[in-house]
Amino acid sequence: MNEPQSAGASVLGAPQLGASAGVFPSQALNQAIEREWVSSGDYRIRPEAIQPASIDLRLGDFAWALRCSFLPDVDSTVEEKVDGLAFQKVDLRDGAVLERDRPYLVPLIEELALPEEVRAKANPKSSTGRLDVFTRVITDRHHRFDDIRAGYHGKLYLEVVPRSFAIQVKTGLSLNQLRLARGEVRLSDGQIRGLQDQSPLLYLGSEPLGHSELALSDGLFLSLDLSGPGDRTVGYRAKKNSLPVDLSRVRAYRWTDFWDPVYPEPGGRVVLEPEIFYLLLSAEGVCIPPQIAAEMMAYDPTAGELRTHYAGFFDPGFGYDPEGAHHGSRAALEVRARDVPFMVEHRQPVCKLGLEWMEAPAERLYGASLGSNYQGQVTMLSKHFKEQTAGAA
Repeated sequence: MNEPQSAGASVLGAPQLGASAGVFPSQALNQAIEREWVSSGDYRIRPEAIQPASIDLRLGDFAWALRCSFLPDVDSTVEEKVDGLAFQKVDLRDGAVLERDRPYLVPLIEELALPEEVRAKANPKSSTGRLDVFTRVITDRHHRFDDIRAGYHGKLYLEVVPRSFAIQVKTGLSLNQLRLARGEVRLSDGQIRGLQDQSPLLYLGSEPLGHSELALSDGLFLSLDLSGPGDRTVGYRAKKNSLPVDLSRVRAYRWTDFWDPVYPEPGGRVVLEPEIFYLLLSAEGVCIPPQIAAEMMAYDPTAGELRTHYAGFFDPGFGYDPEGAHHGSRAALEVRARDVPFMVEHRQPVCKLGLEWMEAPAERLYGASLGSNYQGQVTMLSKHFKEQTAGAA
């Protein structure tokens, strides 16, 4: 297939507007809504729900409390499976508290009617992941989480499992996001190296990483910042038995009521307690240019008993400064050790970015003009907490 190439990236083979491959930018997402590929019945999809490369999805009127998680098979719908697994129906219209470690299933307001060549992917919003709220989308007659097959017509359902804190939610709240794409969009490692030369993706301080410093394997690895003296806060550890967090409230809670600070041991290392949720920060500054979308991937489990990163999407414009005065934003890394205590060290790779071409550069970029909460962040806590002073040396 002969695909045209975008200006400024011709050596890398990036598709441009009108090409058949790419993640949908904000302007194409608006068109998808106009064509009712994404619809919401009596609810209007508000302009602020359209992000640079994703659409915010909203909770519907109720949640089923489930005795276990599940996936439908190719012969069943979600609601046919729910019938034997739900034991309570929770009304969300006036708000409700979802308990820790209980799976809930919420029909989302948005529905899909995708063309045969368009597929979708869902991921938690960043604030959702930073609160250790595990979410994933399921669809009828499909046996994969967060992956929505091309041409899907039907409802979307969100599994929600609060892990560290009980949460209060209500109808219309957004916990996750949807991306649309067509064709092959993933960058190869060679294309990532070329892009690092043209428009640096990773910085250490104010300097872009050189080729010899890039860690690549079907994506771009990020490492931990555990540097500094023993009294420097390098992360947070979730407390158990805290009060519920109302996800509709911003800058409303003292972080000390929900988190313990994490300090580095000599040599820049931290021992993670098993089954405790940690928020740490990447050593590298991440810069996502307008023609690229990114997704945080879980690190290879053979590298240690870790699960890293619940929140997946990095929109075009994250850490990006067209004037070149700023050098990326550091990424919040959500980490849980499994089974046994596990030591992590400064600059240890713990997760990786998968990079994807946009169908066209996004007209709306992540940043202050969109009210983005984590541009230029030096702390890991979600927007629900005030007094966020960690992460500074």
